[in-house]
Amino acid sequence: MNKPVKLAIISTGIAINIIGSMVSSTVKLPIFLDSIGTMLAAVLLGPWPGALTGLLGNIIQGVLTDPASIPFGVVNAVIGLVVGYLSLKRSFEDYVTPLLAGLILAILCPVVGTPIAVYLFGGVTGGGVDILYAIFLKKEMGIFTSAFLARIPANLVDKLLSAYMVMLVIRKFPPAMKMKRASV
Repeated sequence: MNKPVKLAIISTGIAINIIGSMVSSTVKLPIFLDSIGTMLAAVLLGPWPGALTGLLGNIIQGVLTDPASIPFGVVNAVIGLVVGYLSLKRSFEDYVTPLLAGLILAILCPVVGTPIAVYLFGGVTGGGVDILYAIFLKKEMGIFTSAFLARIPANLVDKLLSAYMVMLVIRKFPPAMKMKRASV
C-alpha cells in the first residue's frame, strides 16, 4: 500500500474516532465509540499505524473539542496495538477475532484508563460511564475501584460493538486493501 493511501486511512480513522466520540458524548451514552477508526486502521495497516491513529485522534479531538480526551490517547494507542497484532495473526473477518479483541480490551482499557481518569480527573470524565461510576462510588467502593468497575462493562460493550462494526466493514474491502497476515 502506498504512502498516500496509508495517510488517507489514518486520517479517515481519526475522523471516525472524533465523530464517534462526539456522538457518544452528545447523547451521553455509557460507551465511548472513539476507537472504531483506530481499529479499522490497525486491521488495514497494522499495530503501529493503528496506535498512531488512536493517539493522534485523541490529541486532535483534545485540541478541537475536549482537552480531557488527550491523556486517553494512550488507551486508544493500546487499542491500535492489540487489534493490529490480533489482525496480523488472524483474519478480522471471522466472528472470533472481534470477540477476542473485545474481551481483551474490556479489561486492558480500564487497566490503562482508570489511573488516568482517577489521578487527572478524580474518576469523573464527563461521559456516560460516569453514571456507573457514581453508582459504584455510592456503594462506598472507593474512587479507584468504582472508576475501574464502571469502565469494564462500558468497554466490553463499546469494544465488542466497535470490533464487530470493523469486521463488517473489512469484509467489504477488496483483498488488495487488506493487510497481509503473518503465518501462524
